[in-house]
Amino acid sequence: MTTEHSPDRINELEQRLATLEDHAEITDLLARHGRWLDQKRFDDARSVFTEDASILVASGDVRGADRLAELARKSHGDFSLTHHMTTNPQIEIDGDHATVVAQQIAAFCRDGSEPEFIVGEQYRMQAVRTRHGWRFSRVQGEQLWRIPSSPETALTAS
Repeated sequence: MTTEHSPDRINELEQRLATLEDHAEITDLLARHGRWLDQKRFDDARSVFTEDASILVASGDVRGADRLAELARKSHGDFSLTHHMTTNPQIEIDGDHATVVAQQIAAFCRDGSEPEFIVGEQYRMQAVRTRHGWRFSRVQGEQLWRIPSSPETALTAS
């Protein structure tokens, strides 16, 4: 039996606290990913991704932080406003690696007013702990729905 101040109990609490801290940091990473796109800080890809990260989304399939930045600039740069909301994260941590599944709704506006289109996506991501904190090493997005769904406004961004 462990008492309130036993070494086993303290160790257990420290592990639980570390897990909660990791969950909070990865949840923050999800938010930073959306802000990175919405604020068009494409040259700051390394604040979100590892150097060799890979991404597979509707707008492309690339590997490496520089190519990720190019893809984001190409798919988001022409829009005057984008708004990415990421929610419902499920995070599984295994040491310095994490698997993340999250939902995202993203709106794309060319003139800053009404969205040209809105997409709902599911993301499956891999994150790793680096010396700079958690970063995504792999991102795979699946478009679940789109408004409007007409072919004239084919998805070039996500």
